[in-house]
Amino acid sequence: MLEAIFKQQKELAKLIQHFSPADGVLETAIPHLFIIRYSEISEPAYRVYKPAFCVIAQGSKEVFLAQERFEYGSANYLISSMNLPVVGQIIKASAEIPYLSLKLEFTHDQILEVINEANIRIVPNDNAKRALFVGDMEHALMDATLRLVELQNRPEDIPFLAPLITKEILYTLLKGPYGVTLGQIAMEGSNAYRIREAIDQITTHFTQSMRVEELAEAANMSLSSFHRNFKEVTGMSPIQFQKQLRLQEARRVLLSEAAEAAEVAFRVGYESASQFSREYSRMFGSPPRSDVKQLKEMYDPAKSMVFLGD
Repeated sequence: MLEAIFKQQKELAKLIQHFSPADGVLETAIPHLFIIRYSEISEPAYRVYKPAFCVIAQGSKEVFLAQERFEYGSANYLISSMNLPVVGQIIKASAEIPYLSLKLEFTHDQILEVINEANIRIVPNDNAKRALFVGDMEHALMDATLRLVELQNRPEDIPFLAPLITKEILYTLLKGPYGVTLGQIAMEGSNAYRIREAIDQITTHFTQSMRVEELAEAANMSLSSFHRNFKEVTGMSPIQFQKQLRLQEARRVLLSEAAEAAEVAFRVGYESASQFSREYSRMFGSPPRSDVKQLKEMYDPAKSMVFLGD
């Protein structure tokens, strides 16, 4: 079985390399499927992961969620089941053997649809689990992934077959060792579902002032239970989560627009420019002006935004 998976990985790497002649992130003709190629080890990239299934065909990567480190390569897959602010870094890549991967984004409605259509029993669980996890690649999962990417060679088949294969991938994940964890996010009444709704609320309105008590009340949870479950899912508190979203957005704006740091600080929700500068320095290693200057010197501005978003 391992030999069959290894053979499929080689084939997947060839396909990704064929469809990505240059470094970067490419949106494919297949809905919500992205292929990624880089020919060198990367600097840490700060971004918000959407719910997604990620597979590496060649190379390896590490991802930090708060203080927790996840490393995965061609023998694994990574799942982000909710919107999560993370730091990612490609740690194995070269011009001769580039980093090659894919990302298939999905929605919670798609998870629920597969659960209902396939009659998968997911009992709402009071114990929410981490929303980011790494699993071992299986033959059936790699087979479906390979068939999805191959559809790019038959564009006329994409509208009909891509949704079916995407369902097959989600079905296989739900039947796998992390199926219960993944399924909880779509099951109304579970603590994971409640925390996911709170995360969506924070992500949508991160520039606005936030009262954790109101989030807990909306989730129909006690304040202590809400804090405990939120940290179990994300590795951080709601305030830390919001802060990461604000600082990531601030950095993106500073890189893409000719704006002053103080102006950007207020745009992302800070009331104090000095506090913004302190927290920005703590997260990115240097104050806004010098951090952005260094990034612009390291990368072409047009390319850096793609790089930071992979």
